[in-house]
Amino acid sequence: MSALAEQTPPAAAALPSANPFERLAALLEGIEPGRDPLIMTIGEPRHPFPDFVGDVLADNLAGFSRYPNIRGTDAFRASVGAWLDRRYNLGGTLDATRGVLPLNGSREGLTFAALGVRDHLEAAGRRFGAGRPAVLIPNPFYQSYAAAAHVAGADFVPLDATRETGFLPDLDALSPEVLERTVAIYYASPSNPEGAVADMATWRKLIGLARTHGFFVVADECYSEIYRDTPPPGILEAACEMGEGYANIISINSLSKRSNLAGLRCGFAAGDPEFMVRWAKFRGLAAPQVAMPLQAVAVAAFDDERHVEDNRRRYNAKFSAAERVLAPLFSDVVPDAGFFLWLDVSRFGGGIEVARRLWAEAGVKVLPGSYLALDGPTGNPGDAYIRLALVDDVTTIETALARVVAVLGG
Repeated sequence: MSALAEQTPPAAAALPSANPFERLAALLEGIEPGRDPLIMTIGEPRHPFPDFVGDVLADNLAGFSRYPNIRGTDAFRASVGAWLDRRYNLGGTLDATRGVLPLNGSREGLTFAALGVRDHLEAAGRRFGAGRPAVLIPNPFYQSYAAAAHVAGADFVPLDATRETGFLPDLDALSPEVLERTVAIYYASPSNPEGAVADMATWRKLIGLARTHGFFVVADECYSEIYRDTPPPGILEAACEMGEGYANIISINSLSKRSNLAGLRCGFAAGDPEFMVRWAKFRGLAAPQVAMPLQAVAVAAFDDERHVEDNRRRYNAKFSAAERVLAPLFSDVVPDAGFFLWLDVSRFGGGIEVARRLWAEAGVKVLPGSYLALDGPTGNPGDAYIRLALVDDVTTIETALARVVAVLGG
């Protein structure tokens, strides 16, 4: 729809004045918790990380004295490539030597991907129509997407993800004017905070749009291994089935959620080999390398699925508990993937009011959904929601959610 082009804020407006947790701190400032605090705001995994991590680090300590290659070790690229082959049935079609790069966690790669894409497209002769280039992102969104638009000097185009659109952006709402100046679309599946999963048809449609209009899809797949029953399809899988290679595609993932290694700061980007080669040259000038001992841990982690299966089992047990405890007030609370609850609390006053009440009356700290989204012409798509991270043990989760039910149902 053409109105979408008219409501695009400039790049600087893509950067919120404060991150969601700073805004929450301001909201709750001066309010004493009603009970012993239980924190459900930050998506920081608290399950044990794999037991081999210490041994692998110890065996590779000498690597801390060396500058790593920006392209990563041969073992790292091969391990990631083999994991992608197994996970998405790629049949060896992705060139891991040229099509995989290590990242200092997904955030670093997500932030600088749009800049790399803009330079890559401009070098290939792409022009972005009238006005400035545009970066499209879901709304609600992970804050690094906004930083990416800013770094790339691009206009920021939020695409509302609502219950009506299956909590994923509505691709049919994109106008030709916006598509013609798009550098990249950031697309998260499984999505944060909603836990929605894109199907293969959606991935194929995205790839088709990118190739028709000459932009890139930056697929944030960091929650790909935290699912309930069925492994979420991936963008590389869709591209492989289409049989036309991996042009215009970047898949970004990390060990933070899959292996409970948020502090390791190690992830990868995989996809379009021509882009990856060019991006590696830029990254060699500007990006910090990933230490070789950390890459060695990544090799061991991507070669092992047992700890991932155990991790998934633990999350699924917590979602089963959440479904049971919340049943008096909420239905259909379990998402397809991820480890967040995205609860519609509109009938209790909306996300901000409920977050304040839960802290003051129950000592439960949750995040208002509106703090993860931007206001638009039809309002803020997160207004009605709160996000709760199910990262603690089952007993703590049950206690916290029982308090939620007591406050809202009382």
